[in-house]
Amino acid sequence: MTIDSRFLPRPDAGALLHMTLDGAPITARAGDTLAAAILAASGDASRHSTMGTPRTAYCMMGVCFDCLIEVDGQPNTQACMVAARDGMVLARQNGARGLRKLSSTPAQSNADG
Repeated sequence: MTIDSRFLPRPDAGALLHMTLDGAPITARAGDTLAAAILAASGDASRHSTMGTPRTAYCMMGVCFDCLIEVDGQPNTQACMVAARDGMVLARQNGARGLRKLSSTPAQSNADG
């Protein structure tokens, strides 16, 4: 079964939007969520867990967090809760996140005296 046969165009489809997913162009319709756009465009996982397991949108209502992606440089965005907009840059999140160094100053002790 091809992706095209699973996601038929709505008769009331909104304006065509253009965005990128991992550098590849994809399209969505106004009113679509990012999760719906990713599923319609690729039918593939939107991220991979720390163990490498593919994950994708499951609940489509913001409960399961399986659809986390990077949107315009902002990581850990729930794709099912964000409306698609023209020009968005999307990236799949793969594996464990790297930690950012917050400060080069050593931690201060709270002990008195």
